[in-house]
Amino acid sequence: MGPEELVERIKSLLGDFAKDIKIWKNDYIEVEVDKENIEEVAKRMKEFGFDHVKDLTVVDYMKEGFFRIIYNLGSYDNFELSYYIVGIAYNIPRDKPVTKTLYYIYTSADFQEREAYEAFGITFEGHPDLRPVLLSPPVAELKPLRKDFVVKEDPEIITKKK
Repeated sequence: MGPEELVERIKSLLGDFAKDIKIWKNDYIEVEVDKENIEEVAKRMKEFGFDHVKDLTVVDYMKEGFFRIIYNLGSYDNFELSYYIVGIAYNIPRDKPVTKTLYYIYTSADFQEREAYEAFGITFEGHPDLRPVLLSPPVAELKPLRKDFVVKEDPEIITKKK
């Protein structure tokens, strides 16, 4: 199955839930959806054969006032689908970064959602264990991957580099 055929099958599967579908590379397809439909889209994609979340990406559009969340889905079990990664993308407001968890559909989203929580401050409603994975709670409170995060440099370290 080629990427164009997969896009047609995804369009048929998702119907009006798919606002836009783009082929970025021959093996990467991005499907834009509304935030309100993310659970239904995830369920349909899982039933179709995309059985796990490879990763979750967050892009901070600070000036525009939103985060773009992209769940990249893959397939271990379906040989035809295993060649592709399908990104399910949607936007949430930066000033109220709350969305539904996909943990109960894809348990492989567990740590990725926790990382987005600690690094960007995005709350995944319904997640069973939303606490920092890599950062200490005080550092996670600073939301260090947001574009408006200011890195404080230690003058002593800068002096030693010269």
